Amino acid sequence: MNNPVIQAVRSTYASVAQSGLSGDHAGVQGVAEAFGYSREELASIPAEANMGLSCGNPTAYASLRPGEVVVDLGCGGGLDVFLAAAKVGPSGRVIGIDMTPEMLARARANAAKGNDGKPITNVEFHLATIDRLPLPDAAVDCVISNCVINLAPDKPAVFREIARVLRPGGRLAVSDLVLKKPLPAEIADDYIP
Repeated sequence: MNNPVIQAVRSTYASVAQSGLSGDHAGVQGVAEAFGYSREELASIPAEANMGLSCGNPTAYASLRPGEVVVDLGCGGGLDVFLAAAKVGPSGRVIGIDMTPEMLARARANAAKGNDGKPITNVEFHLATIDRLPLPDAAVDCVISNCVINLAPDKPAVFREIARVLRPGGRLAVSDLVLKKPLPAEIADDYIP
């Protein structure tokens, strides 16, 4: 993929994945708590799943139920994947999608390590962009995303994919950036097609 936006995002997130940031750092823990994650939630997952990249907590309002299939767009190290996995239980499944191999390596290592050495087994991870999901039609109950859709160059394609993979009656829970005022022209006009 030669899109400069995708390349820049992938490079930046690869660096973060390899940085050693984790929920063991007070600043990273503070960011997560500021966006609505409780200390109990954060203690229930591997610390390396939290790198302070959130801008909300989609699992808090996704109304996840046991047995559901959930997809996390831009799963990073697995923060929301692991929280969702606890909510859907062993009869459910959570699928993490990320376009950065280094993030997926971290997420897979976190799943294998689990919390207290017990692997998290109702999760899987796929290398893909969120505008081309490697999933069949009508396959999931809920799609969650945490501060990732804003990074996608083709947002209409992302929402078409979400609609395609959701089962009838499925739902979407997204935390993303919202502008409170217009961007200055020099930023708003800085678009790379």
